Amino acid sequence: MALVHRIRCGNAQVVWRQFGQGLPLVLLHGGHGSWMHWIRNIEALSSEHAVWVPDMPGFGESGALGGEPHAADRLERMVGALAAGIKSLLGPAAGFGLAGFSFGGLVAAHLAASLPNVERLALLGCAGHGGPRRQAAEMANWRGDDRGQMLAALRHNLGALMLHDERTIDALAVDLHERMCKATRFHSKALSRRPLLAKALSRFSGPTLLLWGEHDVTAQPVEVAQQFAGEASHRDWCLVPGAGHWVQYERPQEVNTLLLRWFSRP
Repeated sequence: MALVHRIRCGNAQVVWRQFGQGLPLVLLHGGHGSWMHWIRNIEALSSEHAVWVPDMPGFGESGALGGEPHAADRLERMVGALAAGIKSLLGPAAGFGLAGFSFGGLVAAHLAASLPNVERLALLGCAGHGGPRRQAAEMANWRGDDRGQMLAALRHNLGALMLHDERTIDALAVDLHERMCKATRFHSKALSRRPLLAKALSRFSGPTLLLWGEHDVTAQPVEVAQQFAGEASHRDWCLVPGAGHWVQYERPQEVNTLLLRWFSRP
């Protein structure tokens, strides 16, 4: 059962969910997402951590970020709203772990660069790398009045972008994807495609895990992982076999084990 917190950050009300007890761990969802991007991970992670999961501004149940939707500073305003929420909920000096998925990984990297108390960072299928993608199938337009066509388009898009194994495109995945897409008001695509990750990571010296699914179509995972991990002793990377972009949904047991191990390290 989650405790729900509604935090006012400027003009936006941000909804946070809290699960479990222990060392704090903040999870950030991806674009066209919500806290439910972590639906198959929260139970395992909250067995050892106090897990804090927001709907970022402009997503899910949270209010819009405010300001011009395509303004150049919208990423900075997003990071500022989340930083204010973390300080309010955890306290200004409390150390915590931070994980982000896709666009949420890009946000997490910038958040880690701006706060002094992020102890460990994990980025899953992270956006903002600026490298080539390998998506072969075009996305389908899911907006329309015919519900059957909408669901078919959402299922197609899950296979084109998010999930590799067709068997994992189950009723739950389609239902979650529908709800999250319908509730998305923040424009993240352009930010995700820009090379914004490197600068943020250069400003964070804490332990950083870069994790991709083997078949993630939003990147060339091995090339990008090696590029960003490089020779840096505080960075590590991992490839999850058989998984696509939404790696923590498609291979939850493997990802949960990796994250529990990563965030339990001294």
